Amino acid sequence: MPATTTPATPAPATPPPPTAAAPGARSAAGAVVVLDPGHNGANGSHPGQVNAPVPDGRGGTKACNTTGTSTDGGYPEHAFTFAVATETARLLQAQGVTVRLTRPDDSGVGPCVDERAAIGNRAGADVVVSIHGDGAAAAGHGFHVAYASPPLDAAQSGPSPSLARTVRDTLVADGLTPSTYLGREGLDPRADLAGLNLSTQPTVLVELVNMRNSGDAAAATSTAGRTTFARALADAVLAWLAAR
Repeated sequence: MPATTTPATPAPATPPPPTAAAPGARSAAGAVVVLDPGHNGANGSHPGQVNAPVPDGRGGTKACNTTGTSTDGGYPEHAFTFAVATETARLLQAQGVTVRLTRPDDSGVGPCVDERAAIGNRAGADVVVSIHGDGAAAAGHGFHVAYASPPLDAAQSGPSPSLARTVRDTLVADGLTPSTYLGREGLDPRADLAGLNLSTQPTVLVELVNMRNSGDAAAATSTAGRTTFARALADAVLAWLAAR
């Protein structure tokens, strides 16, 4: 059976400077946000667990998880997503948001994609953001935001596409570039992502970078770049919460 991981709540840290969405902080206080950093550090050494089939939310199955991608220099997606998720959590906590992570560290296995969705569902999350880095052809760069389509429940019918647009618009406002190679204007409706299909809460999956593009990789591997991504995601979540 795949290893079970207990969701983590990052410890409070010294409050950072307010994000751009700080005017919405009163609406954010008390909200529950689940951040899902893609993959995990030990997935590659446990192929039997990560390749086990789990429900995909549309009558089929998917692999429990995958190893993820990496930059050409070897910086792994799982490390990138965990670093961005923990910094995003710190920023949101400073605004009164309750944040839960789907994995507590970057040295475990899984959890499986269906369990990642279940964590957000059980929490009754106001927002779920799955954080990834893509591994596409090197010429393409920029972010894209995926959401479940066609929808399978009420959250997927209205809130999730609206959340996707808010995330897209906020990331652009914060200086990030929509994908030049996938989706349309930074949005990517998907039917094949189990974590999105199985979610009953407003949920998106954000591919922040193409890790095979040299410019995107440079941002992903730098502390300043990861901070920029985290601040943009926090701004997007706060903007969504403020507009509820």
